[in-house]
Amino acid sequence: MKIKHKAIALMLTGMMGLGSCTKFLEEEPRSNEKFEAFFQTREQAESNVNALYRRGAPSRYGVAPSAYLGPTASIPSMLTGYFTNSYEGQELVCLYSKQLTRQQNTRVVSNTMNTIWDQSYQAINIANAGIMYIPNIAMPDEGVKNRLIAESKFFRAFNYFYLVKTFGDIPLPTEPYVDLTKDFFLERQPKAAVYALIEKDLKEAVEALPANTFSANGKRITKYVAAMALANVYLQQGKFADAAQYSKIVLQSGHSLTQNDDLAANSAYNKLRTTDNLEESIYAYEFDATISNGGWWPTYGFNGSATAVFDKYSIFERVYGPTDNFLNVYAADDLRIKPNQFFHWEYKNPNTGKVWKSEQAGIWYYVEENALLNTGRATKDWNIYRYSEALLIAAESLVKAGNAVTAEAAGYLAQIKARANTKGKTVAQFTTELQALSATAFVEEVWRERLRELPLEFKMWDDCLRTGKFPVISTTQKGSVTFVNLVGAKNGFGATFKESDLLWPISMDELQRNPKLEQNPEYQKN
Repeated sequence: MKIKHKAIALMLTGMMGLGSCTKFLEEEPRSNEKFEAFFQTREQAESNVNALYRRGAPSRYGVAPSAYLGPTASIPSMLTGYFTNSYEGQELVCLYSKQLTRQQNTRVVSNTMNTIWDQSYQAINIANAGIMYIPNIAMPDEGVKNRLIAESKFFRAFNYFYLVKTFGDIPLPTEPYVDLTKDFFLERQPKAAVYALIEKDLKEAVEALPANTFSANGKRITKYVAAMALANVYLQQGKFADAAQYSKIVLQSGHSLTQNDDLAANSAYNKLRTTDNLEESIYAYEFDATISNGGWWPTYGFNGSATAVFDKYSIFERVYGPTDNFLNVYAADDLRIKPNQFFHWEYKNPNTGKVWKSEQAGIWYYVEENALLNTGRATKDWNIYRYSEALLIAAESLVKAGNAVTAEAAGYLAQIKARANTKGKTVAQFTTELQALSATAFVEEVWRERLRELPLEFKMWDDCLRTGKFPVISTTQKGSVTFVNLVGAKNGFGATFKESDLLWPISMDELQRNPKLEQNPEYQKN
């Protein structure tokens, strides 16, 4: 499915979230009746629900609109000090994140936070409208109606999940804002209430959505996308039995782990880099060359010197680059640290023979060669959830829920480790070794594998938040990682985490618009 958004109803695309009061009030006031007019037919409902695929939280992960700043979801990983932006002198939100000085620079950081807040609430407003009005639309096929409602619930939940992880307590509207006679300004609601709505929405989506793989379902949201998101939500809250239950729904689906054909160009990691519609892909942000291309993604795999090697893009910046310290998270025999798997240090342009070299690792996982060499238009879909993450959630959750390392849990983790191993160790061998670990040691090994498997998909800070632990990666011993309490730990840049570093500031513009909002501790209010 190619999600087209040019036909989306103007009323909804122009709708403000909770953060666009001024612009909204400049528009002609609209009544409930006029708003409802945009949900009178199946075509209108589908158009508006389609808009949700490309707005708000999904775009935080998938959209690369700037040559100098990666997707918004990449920025929290800068807090760890293990990833940096080579253009942070301009993109100060990255610099202040690495330095843990956002509190003193709230105005600058607010520019990014305002975008996250506005666009997420705009998507929530559309989803709320879908949930309210689609049930009243006459459709010959009730299955289509139920699907559209379930997709609306998924995207409402997905956007709220992104917001609650970012800001903590947040306003929680559950109906579209259409009546200007009602109080527009909403107070922040406790995280527990936000998570309760997220869980409810996703449970209902799991029950209503088709039990197909993402690719087989035309790249529309499926039962397994919703189950994966719900497992993630439960993991983030430490509800391990529930996380295990829903991750296993994904593991029992038609999705599967991509396998290595060899340990070079046909490795699983290179297939993930180059190929859409793999069964490992549970949920992806879709691109193509005409409706919506991948923007600057291919350039993120290099540094500025690559401008001498390629002519299809004018700018190359290492907007999300690993430090040498981070690369020590991998043991020497880990396939993911070998050249041209996740990372690379040299590339020869086959058309011109020009060579790019760098002492700092570039991210090979982001490199789309056809775009760089021929078209200048990226088309590779961006994976938001992969089957490997479902394996890791299940492994951790089963052990945390039962306080024991079972063969089942060990087998899930063993699949990840065996795929990355270059010495021929089998899943069975890893399973036996892992079963000998204590529950605590096993869970920490899962955390290490999450660092190794998911660093390029921006999951690292979420793990720090949910575990309350910071990974200390050895500077001398490859593969050695220990975990210490997050607050009080020094990040990879040498800055010390404070309690206030765990949340981002509410946009200062938003505070001015809505007098009922309170700023997060230690951040500037105006």
